[in-house]
Amino acid sequence: MTEKTPAGVLGMVLKGYPRISETFISNEIRLLERLGFSIRIISMRAPREKFRHASVDEITAPVDYLPSEISGNWGRILRANWRALRLHSRRYRSALAKTLARFARTRRLATIRHFLQAGVVAGEMLPGSGVTHLHAHFAHSPASVASLAARIANIGFSFTGHAKDIWTQRPESLQEKIDQAAFVVTCTGHNRDYLASLNNTGRPLHTVYHGIDLDLFSPRPKQRDPGVPHRILTIARFAPKKGLPTVFRALKRLADDGVSFDYCLIGDGEERERILSELQTLGLAERTQWLGTQAHDEVLRQFERADVFALGCEIARNGDRDGIPNVLAESMAMGVPVVATRVSGIPELVVDGETGLLVEPGDVKAMAEAIRTILEDRSLAERFSQAGRARVTEIFDASRCILDLVEVYRANGLGPSE
Repeated sequence: MTEKTPAGVLGMVLKGYPRISETFISNEIRLLERLGFSIRIISMRAPREKFRHASVDEITAPVDYLPSEISGNWGRILRANWRALRLHSRRYRSALAKTLARFARTRRLATIRHFLQAGVVAGEMLPGSGVTHLHAHFAHSPASVASLAARIANIGFSFTGHAKDIWTQRPESLQEKIDQAAFVVTCTGHNRDYLASLNNTGRPLHTVYHGIDLDLFSPRPKQRDPGVPHRILTIARFAPKKGLPTVFRALKRLADDGVSFDYCLIGDGEERERILSELQTLGLAERTQWLGTQAHDEVLRQFERADVFALGCEIARNGDRDGIPNVLAESMAMGVPVVATRVSGIPELVVDGETGLLVEPGDVKAMAEAIRTILEDRSLAERFSQAGRARVTEIFDASRCILDLVEVYRANGLGPSE
């Protein structure tokens, strides 16, 4: 039996930790720790939810929280930046000059805030921590802070790009981060193609799917008998890119056609008022059970009751879009057939007519027809149930996906070696 040789600590820079909607990040950290990685979490803000998934409790990595706002934190920020200047004088001044040049170009105060936060990382958090490399999850603010902190402290930097952070960012800013990174990871082939178009320096780009916990999300006996009223489920953050109005209007068509169903909606977000108002306007409120944001226990219960899962993802006006929503993989893993849209990386998981049904974004009629097809053709639904589970097992099993990520880290001298 070979023993793993310990390596330096991997610093993970996150937007917030823990976040109920980012189980893919906490799962990644949890699995990396199981494989012998030493990790230190640097979070840009404290958690906002009052509860968290149970799996987070398995993580042992220490967590440092950056000041999320400059106001009220000047003492801490100035002390840390002064120490960073004394420890890394030349590199600190170089990073400051780069920041000022970027600010002159963008006129965004966030540019200055990110530099000061990077100074807190380099001057307060990194000394004595054993961190030898900073990896940011999300290509926007976490990558901005991590890249500057790594530049100041003269350590390695890399990042994982996901969705909004890639597609709503100015290409030249994203290109600068790619140029500095030792490597870049992203969660879909669709994302990778776009990042490759900006990769003028030939940095290694890797596609590694998030993956889900197939022990947690596994088929279970249905908590209700199949039949009418049918049970339709959606889990989504209330944001434009989720295309919830398309799903609602499709459900309205089904109701007008006399299809008997109940609807369960799990999620919340910045568009809560508009989303709930639309359900009222369409006459769907009485048949809708809105549960807000929920932890895994309740999510699993609702999957067990569902006949079909529907999600209407689209490209928002600002370019924001999903990668591959984990809820689609979770539904397929639970044996619940899915209806979704041909957007971004979704067709990489949902093969139309084989593992689920796909329609064009915003096509209400097609969405309604697809949902009805699955509800009324139980043999087709069962075929999708079996094929969907097999597809997720093949390409979206977190215990396999994490090994792909480990190989990326090891190729760059990170993590324990065998």
